[in-house]
Amino acid sequence: MRPRPDCGEESYEGHDRLHGKAALVTGADSGIGRAVAIAYAREGADVLISYLDEHDDAAETAKYVEDAGRRAILVSGDLADPQHCRDLVAKAVEEFGRIDVLVNNAAYQMTHETIEEVSDEEWDHTIATNFSAMFHLCKAALPHMQAGSSIIGSSSVNSDMPNPTLAPYAATKAAIANFSASLAQLLGDRGIRVNSVAPGPVWTPLIPSTMPPERVEEFGDNTPLGRPGQPVELAPVYVLLASDEASYISGARVAVTGGKPIL
Repeated sequence: MRPRPDCGEESYEGHDRLHGKAALVTGADSGIGRAVAIAYAREGADVLISYLDEHDDAAETAKYVEDAGRRAILVSGDLADPQHCRDLVAKAVEEFGRIDVLVNNAAYQMTHETIEEVSDEEWDHTIATNFSAMFHLCKAALPHMQAGSSIIGSSSVNSDMPNPTLAPYAATKAAIANFSASLAQLLGDRGIRVNSVAPGPVWTPLIPSTMPPERVEEFGDNTPLGRPGQPVELAPVYVLLASDEASYISGARVAVTGGKPIL
């Protein structure tokens, strides 16, 4: 990508806020997921890096985690498969003994001008990857999470201001925000916190690979800050929500939108 997204490779500085924690981050090979993995490692966490099949990108993320002195476990596979979700959790537990932080971040999107262009297969795949995977991961992970653990879902500004050309994606992002709020209430008595993050336009590989060139050219220009965000600018929110400093933050949807309000 030109320019290359800033995932904090050179800029993020940790302050030991996640010392000794074990995290599972989906979609961690690039974009927001990579920024979160790097930040978590520099804050003291070991990270399982879940990704589809971008092996070189994932290996690069793992190197940054290991350079921070933390363990990086690489697991590839399709989150649309419920068994793979369960296998991811099992691998994290095998390697770390527990899961302290679960970040449901991986997503699929594609731009379409009409709903007729969306095939049944694409609709089902988008729902399975973006939303159903969160259900399967959470269900499998909860027996291995203790009081003080954190679940974070990557929602979107599209959750309440949907872009009509991203209808399937936007629907899943609304579902993630809603499901996170439900889980926060269900898991409160266990001391497990659940929140979601609602990014606005963020410069990640998902953008040029799923949007026409003219849309990419103007991407983020309509925000009050007048530009797209960089993945590293999301990482501090994911760090806060994973940290013990957020001990009374649960059921929230945190906007990181460059000034565009969410309802």
